[in-house]
This record gives sequence, structure tokens and C-alpha cells, in this order.
Amino acid sequence: MHDKIAVLIPCYNESATVAKVVADYHAALPEATIYVYDNNSTDGTDEIARRAGAVVRYEHRQGKGNVIRTMFREIVADCYLMIDGDDTYPAENAREMCEIVLSGRADMVIGDRLSTTYFEENKRPFHNFGNSIVRKSINALWPAREPVRDVMTGYRAFSPMFVKTFPILSQGFEIETEMTIHALDKNLAMVSVAVQYRDRPPGSESKLDTYSDGCKVLWSIFRLYRDYRPMRFFGALAVVLAAVALALFCPVFAEYVQTGLVPRFPTFIASAFTMLAALLSFVCGLILDTHARNSRKNLEIQMNVIEMLLSGEREKAE
Repeated sequence: MHDKIAVLIPCYNESATVAKVVADYHAALPEATIYVYDNNSTDGTDEIARRAGAVVRYEHRQGKGNVIRTMFREIVADCYLMIDGDDTYPAENAREMCEIVLSGRADMVIGDRLSTTYFEENKRPFHNFGNSIVRKSINALWPAREPVRDVMTGYRAFSPMFVKTFPILSQGFEIETEMTIHALDKNLAMVSVAVQYRDRPPGSESKLDTYSDGCKVLWSIFRLYRDYRPMRFFGALAVVLAAVALALFCPVFAEYVQTGLVPRFPTFIASAFTMLAALLSFVCGLILDTHARNSRKNLEIQMNVIEMLLSGEREKAE
């Protein structure tokens, strides 16, 4: 089945809000197919969503990343709109976000909460702090012409090109960070749309753990920077190690010039091994950078093939 617009709603125990979310997006996008993927809910979320008019499917591996991996594999559409089932994102922006993708202006549209009401509506202050840290970290490590305004938002629209070339590695809430970094690293077109954010209604609880999931997100940024920018990562490590080696070596060398002796021989050995580690780090960066560049080249070829297939499908549809 090929949909023009597919609305994707990953859900875990969202019985208090899922019916309203499905109804709101049916009204905003009547031509869209709304998919609710239930992730082991125990409160009847799936039955409520089915009665509301959604196509209900299941993902039994726990975690938002696992759900989105299955969604992206199973569903074929011209535009994918992903939202959370907690009724925190307004449906009023859905049409605009989908039109940006369908017109070819972006591969990913980000529903930007942080520029509007997020910091006032969200009642968990460490969430606010964490969102700011993640956003600043990514903009510093992956500088772009237009800085990313909201990394952790669950309100996004995607093109088929993005969905079918995105390698999902994370299993949990790190998935939004991974999406953003993938788009930045692969030079995919991104557009931000400011959206109003409202806090969860009474009876609806967040599944995001501020501390453990926050640490996972920060670790994902570290891991992806190492994988996608190995020359910068290992080059910076090489510079630090070389500086330490020189700091150890210079006093020993100065003493040798003055006296012709090396009384601090252990320090000299430590400096030599540290400099060797710096050289090894630099060489690792060069090798891995070549591998990363080849991966980008292969992805560009895959994207060309996917574009040819999509063009063929569009011609058949016409």
C-alpha cells in the first residue's frame, strides 16, 4: 500500500490522549492514513486508537527507536508525519509541514517547540536544561548555515528519501538526536517550523527519564561524532596527547641540554609513549575518515537509485 501522507504515532500507554490525537490529525489531514504503533501498552491504547479510526500495528521490542525502525521499514508514503501520542503537539501545523516535504523543499521538517511555548509549558526544569545542552552541543559539533532550533522534538515530517536512507541504530529516546545528526552529516535539507507546545494533560505521564535517557542522548552525540567525524575526533585527541607529551618532554630535554644527563628517565619514557599514542590516534583518524567518506559516497549512490525508483512510481501513479 502506498500512501500520499502517512501519520506515524508511536504509543506506549497513551490511553488518556490517543483518541484525541487521532481525531485531531484526521481532521487536519483527512486524506492521510494514520498509523498507531503500539509498543506493549497495558492500558488498552491499541483498542482506543482502533476505535478512533487509526490503523493499529504492533512493535514488541520496547523502545521508541525500535518502533520507528519498524514504521520506516513497513510504510511506504510520499510524506511521513511523525508525532507523539501524548497530545502535546497541535495538529494545526500538520498541513504546513507536509506541504514543505511534498513540494521538495525539505527532507526533514522539524516542529520547533523551543522557540515558542516549551519552556513555559514544560513542568520539568531539567528537561528544559537538557534540551538546551543537546541543542548547543549539536550546533557546535555540526555547524550549519541554519542552526538546529529543536533537537529532541517528536513532531517531524520526512521525505521518502530520508526515511529509506536513515540507518536507525538507537533503541530508545535517542532516536530524535540520531535523526538530526544524520540529516546534518548527510547534507539533507532541513526546515524548522515553529509550533506551539502544551504540557501533557492530567492522567498522562511522560515515559522519558530525565537522567538515564539524558545520559543516553549525550552518549549518542559522542558516539555519532566519533563515527561521522573521525578525523576531527581523533585529531583533537591526538593534539591533547601531543601537548601532554611535550609538557613532559620539554623539562627533561632542557635538563639534558644543560647537564648532558637524563635523571628523570621514567618521565622521558612516559612522554615517548604519550607521543606515540598521539601519532596512533592521528593515523586512526585518517583511516576512519577515509572509511566515513566512502560511506557518504555509497549513500549518495543509494540516494540516486532511490530517487530513480521514486520517480518511476510517481510516473506510474500519474
